Amino acid sequence: MGAVELAKAVQRASEIQSDFKFLYDLELPIVEKIRTIAQRIYGAADVELSPEAQHKVQVYTEQGFAGLPICMAKTHLSLSHEPEKKGAPTGFVLPIRDIRASVGAGFLYPLVGTMSTMPGLPTRPCFYDIDLDPETEEVNGLF
Repeated sequence: MGAVELAKAVQRASEIQSDFKFLYDLELPIVEKIRTIAQRIYGAADVELSPEAQHKVQVYTEQGFAGLPICMAKTHLSLSHEPEKKGAPTGFVLPIRDIRASVGAGFLYPLVGTMSTMPGLPTRPCFYDIDLDPETEEVNGLF
């Protein structure tokens, strides 16, 4: 299948009626949406927000972003926040370290446990400025 055929297939699929609905009511408070995901999807007993995450809930609510959906940022290695817990653990408290907003994309994303995000990358990759001096064998352009 070529790119044109794929594009047409995607377009046809997007025109099919869907009965999609969120797991939670979008009008619920931010913490309740996070708790619903944690309990119903991950098997958590509850969530625990760090002071930073609690502050972000307040800020985003005041800014009018509380109605945005939630996209959890967590390890893919476990349903919990601990990668070594395999299977379907239950009864744990899911720690929310921070909450960030992707307002343009239209969602909030809590950072679960030690989950990190990738930094923004420059338009021009830095490797273009790295070179090896053949005479001194020193690497130039790293710092």
